[in-house]
Amino acid sequence: MYIEREITGYIKKSAKGFPSVALVGARQTGKSTLLQKIFGKDYKYVSFDDLLLRERALTDPALFMTELKSLTILDEIQYVPDLLSYLKMEIDRKRIPGKYLLTGSQQFSMMKGLSESLAGRVALLKLYPFSFTELLSAGILDNAGSDNFFEFACLKGLYPELSVNLSLNNQTWYSSYVQTYIEKDVKSIYNIGDLRTFGQFLRLLASRCSQPLNYSSLSKELGISVGTVKNWVSVLVAGNIIYLLQPFYQNFGKRIVKSPKVYWLDNGLVSYLTGMTTIEQIKYGLLGGPLFENLVITETLKFLNNNGLYNSMYYIRTSNQQEIDLLIQNGNVMLPFEIKLTKSPKTSMLKGITSLKKLFPRLNLQKSNLICLVDNGFPLDSGSDVVNLQEYLEFLRTTLL
Repeated sequence: MYIEREITGYIKKSAKGFPSVALVGARQTGKSTLLQKIFGKDYKYVSFDDLLLRERALTDPALFMTELKSLTILDEIQYVPDLLSYLKMEIDRKRIPGKYLLTGSQQFSMMKGLSESLAGRVALLKLYPFSFTELLSAGILDNAGSDNFFEFACLKGLYPELSVNLSLNNQTWYSSYVQTYIEKDVKSIYNIGDLRTFGQFLRLLASRCSQPLNYSSLSKELGISVGTVKNWVSVLVAGNIIYLLQPFYQNFGKRIVKSPKVYWLDNGLVSYLTGMTTIEQIKYGLLGGPLFENLVITETLKFLNNNGLYNSMYYIRTSNQQEIDLLIQNGNVMLPFEIKLTKSPKTSMLKGITSLKKLFPRLNLQKSNLICLVDNGFPLDSGSDVVNLQEYLEFLRTTLL
């Protein structure tokens, strides 16, 4: 079963304007499947997972490139980084829109090669796990309510294989994913040495999802240097496993917390790493609220990314814990959102937005929105609305597109 990806239109548009398009993202997000589905009839497909093809490209990249006469998909390009300079020469020789479509999972090597060899010649796009919008459109989910949040988003996860093949055991799948892909990619980029400590790092970081990132605290708990923690975090960011939401602190002085908050691109991976296997553990445990916030932030990121939007996302927190969970910049105004795992919303839940509106009028905050688990949204008071996740995503679509 193929599920239409929201980013499809943006990829097609990019392929009409650039001679090459690179689609990067974590492993198992469906990059190869997507490009073949969109362009497969017109493009030759070359995968560098094929060791013989990889060896040919590494041994004589110039000859390999001359053999690519037609429109071509080059899958897992990071295995043949030397090919990129020859790709540049071919593009400069004749700029044909969409001539080369590239995919890659290890974004460190991809980014380095692309920035050095294909600057101005490539559209760099990201593919994330499925979004709720994609699963709703495909009929996999019938709503974005609490049942689907707990069972589907948090336990099953949103990687394509898990979403489509419901007979898969998610614990077995995630165990293999961590060992086969995450640890493998990290070892190829950074000499981590002790996989056991790295596994502890993953579990500890997962338990802190939706929290400000504290390198020193992680360093002390793991018994490793701050520099090592920073390296490991940067590898997970580059591999599109985690996302760091930056604070908004421009010209607001020392009262503003300046640490980014850490979010995981898949809730199911967080549940696996923290040992949660039942809905009750999520619903009544300490990570229920953080996981709901994690989902809203990553669904926002997916929406902006999939539609080629460059609206900036932030959070803001003061030293005395006044906070707005999410700020989306829309022109010269800010759209503020509070995120709560509740079915009983109250005006007091928006006190952070109310306080920071008074404290920082230059933020130019618009109408407040509380995102929670209600079945249907409603006005909370004259200056704020309550919305569920599905209504929130529709709000983004009507407001930003």
